[in-house]
Amino acid sequence: MWGKVHPSRKTLRRAYHGLVVLSVLALAPMTWAWLSSSGHRVMAEGAGWTARVPPAEAALVLGAGLYAGRPSPMLARRLEIAAELYHADKVRALLLSGDNSRKEYDEPTAMRDYLRAQGVPDAAMVLDYAGFDTWDSCVRARQVFGARSVTVVTQEFHVPRAVTLCRTAGLEAFGAGDDSSRRWAGTTYVYAARELFATAKAFADAKVLDADPVFPGPRETSLARALTAPRP
Repeated sequence: MWGKVHPSRKTLRRAYHGLVVLSVLALAPMTWAWLSSSGHRVMAEGAGWTARVPPAEAALVLGAGLYAGRPSPMLARRLEIAAELYHADKVRALLLSGDNSRKEYDEPTAMRDYLRAQGVPDAAMVLDYAGFDTWDSCVRARQVFGARSVTVVTQEFHVPRAVTLCRTAGLEAFGAGDDSSRRWAGTTYVYAARELFATAKAFADAKVLDADPVFPGPRETSLARALTAPRP
């Protein structure tokens, strides 16, 4: 009977080195996002948190799903944070970027309706119906709506990627993140784990492919009007 064949130490060493290289490559996009957004993000929790946010033209609120036509709990929290920024005079307008790829699914309109109940006037809200992912939202904010500075509003685990992508797209971007782990720990951990793969895709879109958004235009003037509208 033939004996078992054991791999040589040289083969094992090469396999180990290969695993190390793969691990570094897998973590490189996350490192890129964290370092690029360092100093440009804050947790939107506690008294006076808005004081740590620099003024910007607009809050860029990223969609996060609807339940029965209404914002999901995570999206609702993003909208509440954006309303706080508006009422604290940290932004003059809110750019609501979400998915309206189907007639029966309209994130931006649901976001606007929720913000109305938060005391935000219609004149201060701009709807982007083609924010299909974070990169598209950032590129469209700059190229379609003409934004120059934004405070990106999302959950804390998503802030590094969102801020980094917006800065890569040419925006002066800061991030305000909800600590969702306090309210929805299980969902937060699942989404946070997915960030490893989402950030790898983001790196490819932004730094390798320089990908265009699904709908790259035409240019809109709605944000410019919102920025110059008299504040109530």
